[in-house]
Amino acid sequence: MPMKLEPSLVGAVAAALAVALLVSLISTPVVKSLATKMGAVDVPKDNRRMHDHPIPRMGGLAIFLGFLLSVLLFSEMTTQLRGMLLGAVIIVVLGIFDDIYSLKAMFKFVVQIIAALVAVCSGNVIETLSNPNVFSADLYWELGALSIPFTVLWIVAITNAVNLIDGLDGLACGVSTISSMTLLVISLVVADGPAAVLMAALAGGCIGFLPYNLNPAKIFMGDTGSTFLGYVLAVVSIQGLFKFYTIISFAVPFLMLGLPIFDTCFAFVRRIAHGQSPMHADRSHVHHRLIDMGFSQKQAVAVLYIISAILGLSAVVLTTAGAEKAMVLLLALCAAGAVSARIFTANNGRRSPHGEESPEDGGDSR
Repeated sequence: MPMKLEPSLVGAVAAALAVALLVSLISTPVVKSLATKMGAVDVPKDNRRMHDHPIPRMGGLAIFLGFLLSVLLFSEMTTQLRGMLLGAVIIVVLGIFDDIYSLKAMFKFVVQIIAALVAVCSGNVIETLSNPNVFSADLYWELGALSIPFTVLWIVAITNAVNLIDGLDGLACGVSTISSMTLLVISLVVADGPAAVLMAALAGGCIGFLPYNLNPAKIFMGDTGSTFLGYVLAVVSIQGLFKFYTIISFAVPFLMLGLPIFDTCFAFVRRIAHGQSPMHADRSHVHHRLIDMGFSQKQAVAVLYIISAILGLSAVVLTTAGAEKAMVLLLALCAAGAVSARIFTANNGRRSPHGEESPEDGGDSR
C-alpha cells in the first residue's frame, strides 16, 4: 500500500547509506593492508576456489565499520539494537579469528548460537508466525515456548546461508546489498523507520566494499563479512517481517533471502541424499554449477544478482498486493523454483576439471 514518506525519515535513510558507504570505501584499503600483515590471506588450495593467487580476506571489517558508525550516528539506541550490535561484534570477532586461523566448524557454530542468544535475550524474538494455510481460521501461529529456539535457528541458519554463497567475487556482498535494499523498501512501505535506517547503513557498507570485491577481486570479505551480513539481515528481519500481512508475511523473509536459503537447503538435501554429512563440502553450490555450465565468473554473478533481485521485488510486491495477486505470485515463484531445481539436479553429475572435492566448506569457496 502506498504511503507518504516523511522527509526526516528519507533524510536519515540517505545519510545513513552515504556515511556507511564512504567509511567502507575509505577503510577497505586499510583493512586490506591489515589483513595481509595479520596473515588473513586466502590461498587457493582446492578446486572450489576460483582465484589462482593469494588474496587478502577479512574485508568484511570495513563493511562492519561503516555500518557501525552509521548506526551510532542515525539510529536510536534501543535494547533490541544494543543486543543486535553486541551479537554482531561477537560474530565479527569470530570471523576475524577464523579468517586468520581457520577455526573448527563446531566452535564457530557454538559461538554463533551465543551471538544469536544475545540478540534474543535483548528482545529480538519471533513470537508469532502468520499461517500459510489460507483456509485456516487462525491467522497466526503462537510459538510460545518454541519462540526462542526457533529464533536462534533462524539467526544461525541465515548467518551460515550467506556465508555459504560467498564463493564468487562480489556474490555474497551483492546479494546482501539486494536483500538489504529489499528490506529497506519494505520498511519504508510499512513506516518502520528504525529498520529502514539499519538496512540503509548495511546497504551502504556493502556498496562501498563492492568496487574492491567485484571480479577480479582485490580483497575478499571473508567470514568476517559474510557471517556479519547474514547475522544482521536475520535479526532485522525478525523485527517486523514475521508479523506483518497475516497470510503473506510468512513468505516475505524467505523471498528476501531466497537465494542463500535455496542454496543452503539444496546443498543439505543433496548431501543427505548421497549418504554424506550435511556439513560435507562439495563443489555443487549454485555458483559452482553455473561455472561448470560454462558461465564466466562475471556472468554467473550477474545471473545470481538477477535471481536475487527478482525474489526481492517479489517480496516487495507481496507487501503491497492484495491476497489474490499474492497467491498467484507465490504459485509462479514455486513453479520457477521447481524449474531451477530441476536444472541444477540435472547438472548434478558434472564435475569440474580442476580436481577433487575438498573436505572443508565455508565462505570464499572460489
